[in-house]
Amino acid sequence: MTTSNFTFIIREASPAELLWVHEQIPEFPGKASLDFYTERLRHRVHLALVAEKDGELLGFKVGYQSDTPDTFYSWMGGVRPEFRKHRIADSLAEYQENWARERGFKAIYFKTRNRFPGMITFGLSRGFKIMEVIPKGGVEDYRVVMWKEL
Repeated sequence: MTTSNFTFIIREASPAELLWVHEQIPEFPGKASLDFYTERLRHRVHLALVAEKDGELLGFKVGYQSDTPDTFYSWMGGVRPEFRKHRIADSLAEYQENWARERGFKAIYFKTRNRFPGMITFGLSRGFKIMEVIPKGGVEDYRVVMWKEL
């Protein structure tokens, strides 16, 4: 992918690569583990992606088939702060949506939190609709469920 003279590739990723990028995203609280990824993805149809430039991992996106078989859940993703504003998140999302559509999924959804208005705006800009707000903790931690037909 090339955006404004910034060229990168998108490819499938290992759980260790997902974990490494995850740990570079300041918005993610606490420590994740390799089991965090391997256990969630085990025995599920899933897609794990990284964006890479000259061997350096810039961002990631991972999702899997939800309990509703024709719906794909875009579970986790992020772009390292120093590489934001290069359409990396858009490129990862586009790849994921195309992959899911090609495999017969009819819809895709993700959850974010009220404290991340940039993520809500990102979803809206990609054609997602807010389907539900789930109270959890303080209002900043309310979950915002966004959904889109493929």
